[in-house]
Amino acid sequence: MTYVLGLNAYHADAAACLVKDGDLVAAVEEERFRRVKHWGGFPSESIRYCLKEAGISLSDVDHVAVNCDNAANRWRKLVYVLTSGVSPGYIIKRLRHRGNRADVAGNLQRGLPDEKFTGTVHAVEHHLCHLASAFLVSPYDKAVAVSVDGFGDFSSAAWGLGEGRNIPVDGRVYFPHSLGVFYEAMTQFIGFPHYGDEYKVMGLAPFGEPTYVDRMKEIVRLKDDGSFALDLRYFRHASGEGADYSVKEGIPSGGRLWSDALIELLGPARDPSAPLEDKHRDIARSAQVTYENAFFHLLGALHRRYRTDALVLAGGCAYNSVANGKILERSPFKHVYVQSAGGDAGGSIGAAFATWHKVEGDKAKRHFVMDHAYWGPWATPEEIAVAISRRRADFEAAGCKIMRIADEATLCKRTAAAIAEGRVIGWFQGRLEWGPRALGNRSILGDPRRADMKDILNLKIKRRESFRPFAPSILREAVKDWFETDEDVPFMMQVFKIKADKRKQIPAVTHVDGSGRLQTVTWAGNPRYARLIQIFGEITGVPIVLNTSFNENEPVVCKPEEAIDCFLRTRMDVLVLGDTFIER
Repeated sequence: MTYVLGLNAYHADAAACLVKDGDLVAAVEEERFRRVKHWGGFPSESIRYCLKEAGISLSDVDHVAVNCDNAANRWRKLVYVLTSGVSPGYIIKRLRHRGNRADVAGNLQRGLPDEKFTGTVHAVEHHLCHLASAFLVSPYDKAVAVSVDGFGDFSSAAWGLGEGRNIPVDGRVYFPHSLGVFYEAMTQFIGFPHYGDEYKVMGLAPFGEPTYVDRMKEIVRLKDDGSFALDLRYFRHASGEGADYSVKEGIPSGGRLWSDALIELLGPARDPSAPLEDKHRDIARSAQVTYENAFFHLLGALHRRYRTDALVLAGGCAYNSVANGKILERSPFKHVYVQSAGGDAGGSIGAAFATWHKVEGDKAKRHFVMDHAYWGPWATPEEIAVAISRRRADFEAAGCKIMRIADEATLCKRTAAAIAEGRVIGWFQGRLEWGPRALGNRSILGDPRRADMKDILNLKIKRRESFRPFAPSILREAVKDWFETDEDVPFMMQVFKIKADKRKQIPAVTHVDGSGRLQTVTWAGNPRYARLIQIFGEITGVPIVLNTSFNENEPVVCKPEEAIDCFLRTRMDVLVLGDTFIER
C-alpha cells in the first residue's frame, strides 16, 4: 500500500490531495478552511483533512509531492538573470522565497507539530504537474496534453503527447512570454485589480465588440511553430519591476503588469472605482478574442504534429471556459477533458499522480478517472443537527421553520417547488467540490425561467457585478435538447450556445451572446442533485436549475456552520442542510 500526498504550497490556491495506490482519496483547497479567497502558503489544514479522510497519520505517508521544482530550467534562469538587467534586489527576494519553498519537511513539522513524516519529498516541475493533473486522471489512454498559465518554474506553457502513464514534455514557452500574463495585464488595465479577477473579463467580453484586436496583434505575436511571444514594451514583469508577486497573511497579490506603452496603444486605463464604459467592454472582448486566436493557433499546430484527436487541458488558462467551449468548433480535436481544478490547486493532483507512477514504475497501471469533483469535507447528520441546534435562537428570530425530511424524494419535491416559486435556495449536501466551481453540493439554486432571477440573487446574496452570468445545471440526457452540443461537461469548464428557440425559456442562465456555462449532471455522479433537477423539470418542463456558488464574497462554504452563517446574514429564502429543510 502506497500513499502519496500531493501539495500546492507557498503560492495562491494552496491545496492538498491524497492518492492511495493510484486512487484519489481526498482533495481540497486551503482557502476553504482559512476563509480567505485564493489563500496561499502551506496547506496544513488541507493536509489534516486528507489524512483524516483516509484514517491515517502523516507517518503512514510514503511520499510527499510538491507542485514546484526550483531546479527546473536552471540554465535558462541563469542566462536570463545575466542578460536581462533584472535588479539584484529582486533576485535576492526570489532566492529567499525559494529557500522557504524548498523546506517541505520543515514546513510539515511546523504546520503539523503533532505528526511525524518519515517518507520522501519529491519536487515536481510545475507544468509537468499541470499536464499530469489533466492526463493521468482523464478517460484517455492517448491524448495531447497542454498546459497554459501565467508562470511556473520559469515557463508559461508546455505540451506533449500522453500515452499510457507517460507524459513527455516536448515543447514550452519560457519566461517572460505568457498568455496568462497578457490576460492578467488586460484584467488589471480594465480595472479589476485583485488576484483571480480574470473571470470578470471573460464575463464582460460578450457585451463589447472586438475593436482593439488589430492593435493587440502588436502585444501578442503568433509564431510559425504554434507558440507565441509578447511584445515586452507593453509589460513590466520581465525586469522584475511588475512581477512583485507576494503572499502576505495568506493573501496573494502582485504588481502592475502593464507598462505605460499600453496607454499609448489603447488609451487610458480604467480606475477600479470608475463606471464601466463601452470602451472597457470592447477591450475585454478584444482581449478574449486575442487569447482565443493564440490558443487555437497553438492547438492547431499540436494537432498537426501529433495527429491525435483527444485533448486534455490544465493551467490557469484552462479556466477560460469560453475558449474551451469552442475547441471542437475551432480546432481539429474531437474530444476534450478538463478536470475540475485546472489551475495551481490542481497541480497537487498532478504532482501526486506523477510521483506515484514514477515510484511504482511498471507496477503502476492507470485505472483512476476523475469523473466527479466531490473530494472534499462532508458533515454527518449528527454534525448538521448540532450546528442547527447551536443557532436555533437565531433561526427563531429570523422566523424560520425547521423540519427534517428523511425521504429524499419528498425533500427534493419540496425544494424543487420552492425553486419554481422563485425562492432562493442554499443547497448543502455531501462532500465539498474540488476546484472553484460549485457543482451541486455547495450551491445556491434558483429558477432559470425568471428573467429577474439574476437581479434577485445579486440583491439578496451575491452583490456582484451585474454583467457576470449565472450557470445552468442540466440533466445529462437533456443537453442535446437545450444546447448546441451533446458533450459531457461535469465540471462547468466549457461554455456552449443555448439553442435559439430555448433561450427565452431560461433567461436567467442565458448570457447576452446566447451562451451558457453548463454543468451536466448525471445520476451516477450526483444522484440527489439529479433527482432535484428531474423533479423541477417535471414541475416546470425545464430540466435545468440556476446554480451559483454557496458564498457571499468569500470562499465557498465548507462546513454547516458557514452555510448557516451565510443563510442568516443574507436574504436567502430556504436552506437545505442534508435532510433538514429550513425556510424563512
